[in-house]
Amino acid sequence: MRAAGAEGRRDLPDLLAGVLMIAIGAIGLWAGRSLAFGTPAMMGPGFLPGVMCALLIAIGGFVLVKGLAKPAERLGLVNLRPLAILVLAIAGFAYAAETLGFVVATVWLLVVGSLADQESRWKEIALSTAILTSIGALVFIEGLGVQMPIWPF
Repeated sequence: MRAAGAEGRRDLPDLLAGVLMIAIGAIGLWAGRSLAFGTPAMMGPGFLPGVMCALLIAIGGFVLVKGLAKPAERLGLVNLRPLAILVLAIAGFAYAAETLGFVVATVWLLVVGSLADQESRWKEIALSTAILTSIGALVFIEGLGVQMPIWPF
């Protein structure tokens, strides 16, 4: 539905999202420009970041074009609560990972991060936290050998 006086204007939320994704992807490509890219058979340290940033730019371009094609839509009020909760969850993980270990930091990340969604249920949070923490510890600590303690003791 078109807002009054919106003729000639475009969908601002999609335009902003597309520009933001393109900008983040471009910054990522610029930051990793000195890393060797390699080939799919012999990936260098810049392969995964480069591919992910290129995909982010492509998706951002798609969202931007979609925003140019759609009629104008108002940008609603920004709810800062979920954003603040997610920043707190990620910062807590980064702080706790080295001192308290992977398990405690991951549980913090998932439980606190789930508070950003008002529709989440505690049974689902507990089950997904147990599964994701277990799989994460197996993949990152055991499988990939990430140098991080699993437990605080």
